[in-house]
Amino acid sequence: MPKLEVITHIEAPPARCFYLALSVDLHAISARQTQEQIVGGVRSGLLHLGDEVTFRARHFGIWQTLTSKITAYEAPDYFCDEMQRGAFKTMRHAHYFESDGAITIMRDVFEFTSPLGVLGKLADALVLSAYLRRFLEQRGAVVKRYAETDAWQTVLPAGS
Repeated sequence: MPKLEVITHIEAPPARCFYLALSVDLHAISARQTQEQIVGGVRSGLLHLGDEVTFRARHFGIWQTLTSKITAYEAPDYFCDEMQRGAFKTMRHAHYFESDGAITIMRDVFEFTSPLGVLGKLADALVLSAYLRRFLEQRGAVVKRYAETDAWQTVLPAGS
């Protein structure tokens, strides 16, 4: 099972970063390059424990649908989402937020199993791992940009 780890250093409080990462609205903004749309479940605002959201996006020229559920939630330090339905055999995305002075270290740990046995493992090694790493890095950059500017106020409800 491939395991990707992406670390983003953000000059903002951990709670702000945590809630931005849970924002369905910011997720849609960060995934524009895949024409991602929310087609089911929570459609705006923040996700909470037990919430599901279904995305439809174009990856490698193919429209795909993925439903993910928040399966663990420990504000403002950690949450985890896991695929319920979609193209992967399994997918688990853990999000960690740790304070280091004025910096928040946001750590994404993304584990997945592709279908199709040996062919899936070959696709993971040749293409998918690098593609998913770039996707996570781009998403982290968007969270960073919003957290470090006043833009966070446009996607987080008052009091978050």
